[in-house]
Amino acid sequence: MPEHMSILQLLGVVALALAAVIWVVVLVRVLRRDREVHRGRFAELARRRGPRLRGLPHQRRTGPHVEHVELTPAEQDAFAFLARQFSDDRLA
Repeated sequence: MPEHMSILQLLGVVALALAAVIWVVVLVRVLRRDREVHRGRFAELARRRGPRLRGLPHQRRTGPHVEHVELTPAEQDAFAFLARQFSDDRLA
């Protein structure tokens, strides 16, 4: 028994470890119980519903409206300067 731990602390650690082991055992038993029944039921649902996922929204055929702004030559030069600055900082 470690000298720096009291009896209550040791009992607390043992109780937590025991509770964790019991929780894992119960969880495994619950997950294993009726596994074949659930597997058959989920396979039937998958066949009936098909490959789509109902929780996800349908995708649109077209994308959203794309906004486009023309830049003046001075703005293009300023943007090019900033892009060069950022790329130079990344290389350094």
